[in-house]
Amino acid sequence: MIVVTGAAGFIGSNIVAMLNLEGFRDIILVDDFSRTDKTANYKDKIFSEIVDRVQFFNWLKQNHRFVQFIVHMGARTDTTEFDRSVFDRLNLGYSKNVWNYCVEYGLPLIYASSAATYGSGEHGYTDDHRIIEKLSPLNPYGESKNEFDKWVLKQEKTPFFWAGLKFFNVYGPNEYHKGRMASVVFHAFKQIKSTRQMKLFRSHNPGFRDGEQLRDFIYVGDVTKVVLFFLKNRTNCGIYNLGTGKARTFLDLANITFASMEIVPDIQFIDTPADIRDKYQYFTQAEMNKLRSAGYLDNFSCLEEGIDDYIRMFLLPGKYA
Repeated sequence: MIVVTGAAGFIGSNIVAMLNLEGFRDIILVDDFSRTDKTANYKDKIFSEIVDRVQFFNWLKQNHRFVQFIVHMGARTDTTEFDRSVFDRLNLGYSKNVWNYCVEYGLPLIYASSAATYGSGEHGYTDDHRIIEKLSPLNPYGESKNEFDKWVLKQEKTPFFWAGLKFFNVYGPNEYHKGRMASVVFHAFKQIKSTRQMKLFRSHNPGFRDGEQLRDFIYVGDVTKVVLFFLKNRTNCGIYNLGTGKARTFLDLANITFASMEIVPDIQFIDTPADIRDKYQYFTQAEMNKLRSAGYLDNFSCLEEGIDDYIRMFLLPGKYA
C-alpha cells in the first residue's frame, strides 16, 4: 500500500488521482478530514482507508509492514500565516516524525519542500545541497520548509530512498478550497468569469515593470508525473527543484487565461497588499539539471498548454481531477 499525506489537499489529491490512473488501489489517505470543502477532492477516488493526521503515527506503528511507500504532502501552506508555532507543529515537527518512522520501518519517502525556501533569490534557484544552509526565506512557511530540508541533510540515518521536491508555482484542478492561497491561474479565471477583467499586482520594485514579475509556473499534472518517476526509480536520493525551468510573466498568464476563456483581455493594475509587499518574490525560475540528471526525461507543459487544459477540462465544467 501507498500512504499519501495531505491527500484531501490540492497536490495530494492529484497524486491520488494519478495513482488510481496507474492502477494503484491500495492507498491510505491521511489528512485533516474535518473540512467539508475538501471532500470533493477525494470522494470519487479509489482507496483503502482514511486516517486522520493526528492518528496517523499510531496507525503506522500497527500497519507499517503493509506499507510500501510514503508520499508526504501534508503541510500548512498559508504564506500569510506568521504564527511560527503553527508551522513548527504541522510542518517541521510532523515531517521529522514522518522521516524518523520511515527510517525505523525501512520505508521510502517523497516529501514536499517549496520554492519559498529561496526567499528573494539572492543565492539563485539551484537545488545544490550546499546552498540550502545559506537560504533566507521571506516568511515562516518558507522557513519551516527550509528548516526541514536543512535537518534532513544533517541526518546520519535516512530512509533507503528519499526525495524532497521543491515545488515552484503549482496550478491545476482541486484547488477550489484554497481561498487566497489558490494559484494565480485560479484567481484569474474567477475574476475574468465574474467581471471580464483581470487585476494584477502593480510592481513595487523598480527592476520590474507592472505585470512583468516572473514566476516559474508548473502544472500539477507534471508534478504528479515526477512523483510517479520517483516511486518507480528509487536510486538518486536528494532534494530536487520541481518547476519547468522557464519563468513567465503575470501578463503572459493573464493573456493566456483570457484566450482560453475566449474573452478579450482587459487587464488593470492594483497595489500589492501591504501585508505581503515586503515578502513578495519578483522572480523565480527552477534550475532543472539535477532532476534531468536523475533520469527524468519527460517534457513539462508550457504555460499555454497547462492553462488551456486546466480551464477547458476542469474550471469551465467545474470538475475535479
